[in-house]
Amino acid sequence: MTYGKTIFAIAAALAMAISAGSANAARTDITVGLQLEPPHLDPTGAAAGAIDQVVYANIFEGLTRFASDGSIVPGLAKSWEISEDGLSYTFTLNSGVKFHDGTAMDAEDVKFSLDRARAEDSTNAQKGLFADIANVDVIDPLTVQVTLSQQNGSFLFNLAWGDAVIVAPESIDNIKTKPVGTGPFVLSNWVQGDRIELVKNPDYWGKPISLDKATFKFISDPTAAFAAVMAEDVDAFMAFPAPENLAQFAADSRFKVLVGSTEGETILAINNKLPPFDNIKVREAVAHAIDRQAIIDGAMFGYGTPIGSHFAPHNPAYIDLTANSAYDPDKSRALLAEAGLADGFTTTLKLPPPSYARRGGEIIAAQLKAVGITVEISNLEWAQWLEQVFRGKDFGLTIVSHTEPMDIGIYARPDYYFQYDNPAFQAVMKDLNASTDPAERTSLLQKAQTMISEDYVNAYLFQLANTGVANAKIEGLWANAPTQAVDLTGVSWTD
Repeated sequence: MTYGKTIFAIAAALAMAISAGSANAARTDITVGLQLEPPHLDPTGAAAGAIDQVVYANIFEGLTRFASDGSIVPGLAKSWEISEDGLSYTFTLNSGVKFHDGTAMDAEDVKFSLDRARAEDSTNAQKGLFADIANVDVIDPLTVQVTLSQQNGSFLFNLAWGDAVIVAPESIDNIKTKPVGTGPFVLSNWVQGDRIELVKNPDYWGKPISLDKATFKFISDPTAAFAAVMAEDVDAFMAFPAPENLAQFAADSRFKVLVGSTEGETILAINNKLPPFDNIKVREAVAHAIDRQAIIDGAMFGYGTPIGSHFAPHNPAYIDLTANSAYDPDKSRALLAEAGLADGFTTTLKLPPPSYARRGGEIIAAQLKAVGITVEISNLEWAQWLEQVFRGKDFGLTIVSHTEPMDIGIYARPDYYFQYDNPAFQAVMKDLNASTDPAERTSLLQKAQTMISEDYVNAYLFQLANTGVANAKIEGLWANAPTQAVDLTGVSWTD
């Protein structure tokens, strides 16, 4: 009898111990809230930053990649050598890398990806990243040589963009809905309008990850986003759309608030070829009509850093040019009069979905109205914005945050959506690409910043802050965002 009781007690204790151990084990799943759902999942075929938020480093990888501090580190390429003339890059690839469909990733796939990105019929939104590539040669399955037509000191940096990830020709036809990459996560399910589910790649070649499953939940409404976090229906919400709620989260021990920098230059973009904006005095008038701090306070609840050019304040080459376009409504009115528009004019303001645009747009409309510029606001979904504004160039004004890293080079593209065509600026960018000297590159970057500031290409508003909220037990989420991505490769739960 005693023996039986003893056995029962031991069994019960063991069961309790196992149960307690299971209860205390760190979780291996995560649900991340995002405001915007990507239009598709091909980062090499669209400009929507929402794509990279889901797929960068998680599903797709490039030869190089961004670390959390913005530095460039090896990706699929474990090392590289640069020729003395700076025109030849020889990449040595990691061995044993497989795509999610089980096929090997090798130098032929690298050649295919880079040739596809730079092809005449390429739909890559950042095709200019690859413009200097003259040839891509396969040396052997793990070695590929890229030859440039001219020196490009930003080439390794360019290869870290989401637009430069390596894709497989076998899966390219269905890449938008069935992405096949080399990353640590595999797409398992996409319920459009609701969520995207990823699962751990059991055959991942790189550093093992802690998570077994990741779900991206799309919640566009800021009020609903707040409710989802408070109810713990999501474990984290990156780029949280209601900054007014962050203080409440910070005061709640269940959560931690993540505040950092981004590469997001938020601008009031101007169609430089559309009259009357083809007159620099009109563009300058727009710039002086804008009270940046009022927008930061009113739309972003104080989160954001004023900028006077298209350049991130945390970059060592940054110069503060906000004085060039200081808030001065009287000067704005005088400039309009000089341009023959003393009675003002009417134009369009087409706004994409993010709250910085919708909320900021209402404030800017009132500021412009005060100097005689009437704007007709159109609230667009991303697909509409991409079609009408980005591709169609059918707009007067728009608000958008450019989240690509150090992308001042877009001003050297005359056909880019704001249509700035300045040969002098293009020459500066050409010199920058040809230079590898740090001091010279800094000088050229500062010259470029000054040029677009003084040409009033756009009205420069603020550097978007990276604001997120997460369960206090989650570790490894990026506070700073060197690119628009929710990199889950280093994320884990504490016990």
